Amino acid sequence: MALISIELESKSIFMDISLAPFVVSLIISDRLRKHAKANSLPEQEKQLKYGLYFSLSLVAIEAIFSILYITRWFWALYLLALVVIPLKQNEFRALRMFIVAFVPFVVVSVLNDLTEAISSEFFKSTETYFKNASTLTFIWMIAILFSQNRQSKAAEKERIKRQKEDEINRAIAIRKVELEELVAERTAELTQQKEELEQAITELRATQSQLIQSEKMASLGELTAGIAHEIQNPLNFVNNFSEVSKELLDEMQAEMDKGNTADAKQIVADIKQNLEKISHHGKRADSIVKGMLLHSRASSGQKELTDINALADEYLRLAYHGLRAKDKTFNAKFETDFDESIGKISLVPQDIGRVILNILNNAFYAVTEKKKLSGNEYAPTVSISTKKTDADIQIRIADNGNGIPEKIIDKIFQPFFTTKPAGQGTGLGLSMCYEIINQEHGGSMLVESSEGEGSAFIIHLPT
Repeated sequence: MALISIELESKSIFMDISLAPFVVSLIISDRLRKHAKANSLPEQEKQLKYGLYFSLSLVAIEAIFSILYITRWFWALYLLALVVIPLKQNEFRALRMFIVAFVPFVVVSVLNDLTEAISSEFFKSTETYFKNASTLTFIWMIAILFSQNRQSKAAEKERIKRQKEDEINRAIAIRKVELEELVAERTAELTQQKEELEQAITELRATQSQLIQSEKMASLGELTAGIAHEIQNPLNFVNNFSEVSKELLDEMQAEMDKGNTADAKQIVADIKQNLEKISHHGKRADSIVKGMLLHSRASSGQKELTDINALADEYLRLAYHGLRAKDKTFNAKFETDFDESIGKISLVPQDIGRVILNILNNAFYAVTEKKKLSGNEYAPTVSISTKKTDADIQIRIADNGNGIPEKIIDKIFQPFFTTKPAGQGTGLGLSMCYEIINQEHGGSMLVESSEGEGSAFIIHLPT
């Protein structure tokens, strides 16, 4: 075979072999085998391995027997098989440009051998052309391989880039899944915590409502003794004037039997006066009962025109007599200073009554505790006053007790905070008062205190 051969002039066994076909076949088969291995093509990989053994056998035969005129046909067939068969198989589609680079070289080599075998004279006349064609095919092969190598490097870079992007995307996807699971877990935890908190708030509200109701009932209990004392006075008057009126009626009957109409008429006038006094004190007892009923009812939240001075005075006396009924040794001076120009203002009387009663009870409690420590030199005093300003109506309840320590003065309106011993206070009184004044009536409640000298609560109600 007269492909591009190199005849070694040394005396080694490689004196006369087809070096170019061997090198080309090695390059092609090696690339094909790597591709088959990488793409899991065991059958093709096996065939290419046999092809390699075949090419090595041809080189060995040429080196031993120097029969190039026979082996060149096997080289031609082998090279054609290496080029044509992969081009027809889809498994090697990615290597087509690589194989195409060797096609011109193989074609020119085969034509060169055919021409030499058919007509040696014609071959000699065209040998130069074949050599030039062989050179061109070699240049073509190098150029294509070089170009493909560049493309392969670029493709490899792109592949590596895509691989890295894929790895990053996979990592992001994995991280996303982890974060979603974490968020789902955290959301479930927060939802559970939210439900638990809502349940706790519901229970706390229910408990608070019960405690507030207990506080209201406790204040009603404190009122009971005072109301009993207050209602006893008008009832005594009713009983006394009833007895007197009965005696007067007996006297009138006697005078009428005597025919003394003038004295009978005078007795009738006295009886009428007594009946007016009975009616007055009956109405007083009726108003006390109505006030007690009003205080005991749940607040409707409906405001009505109310005489704030009368309301304050009534609850002052009820609170005082209530404490006197519970403790016979209790005694305190109470003072009033009402602004008569106020008139009636719009408020919820039972709620404002609870506020006044609660603060008055605290004031009487404060002066009682100080009295226990100070002895007879101390004169416990509680005062209540009202005042109308251009902006609002003020109710001031003051005492000369021990005052409120500065370190706790900011806490007194907090729910469940109390300075009284255990069992004597729920800590809801002032909290309830603050809510009634600030939220229900749109006013405000302030406290002034001087430790050791007393304290004062000032309620501001809008006009």
